[in-house]
Amino acid sequence: MPEGAGGDYALSDEVVASIAGIAATEVEGVASLAGGLVGGLSEMLGGKAGGHGVRVTLGTREVAIDVHLIVDYGVRIPALAEKVQQQVKQAVESMTSLRVVEVNVHVQGIRTPQVGDGPAGRVLG
Repeated sequence: MPEGAGGDYALSDEVVASIAGIAATEVEGVASLAGGLVGGLSEMLGGKAGGHGVRVTLGTREVAIDVHLIVDYGVRIPALAEKVQQQVKQAVESMTSLRVVEVNVHVQGIRTPQVGDGPAGRVLG
């Protein structure tokens, strides 16, 4: 909206979740978002979950975000979680007028390395 135009706008939970999900999956070591049963099946078949795997609690000016991830085998999980928290917070705050009060990272599984001619790895968890 142009400056001085006045008026209001509203963001849906899905928009904020999409921003957070994209930011999280851009962190090296994140295999994908974990999206429950359907998302889990998608992960095992080598796909990526869409907007699933992110839960947003949206207030009028603040947001709390829960990100559920599948991580690559061998990554240092505490460092990865911290990087995801920083990246999600920065992306949401820079693209919206919301203040991120917390980003909770939940590691739901680990993607094992590809072996031989098999699929792109298995998800454990």
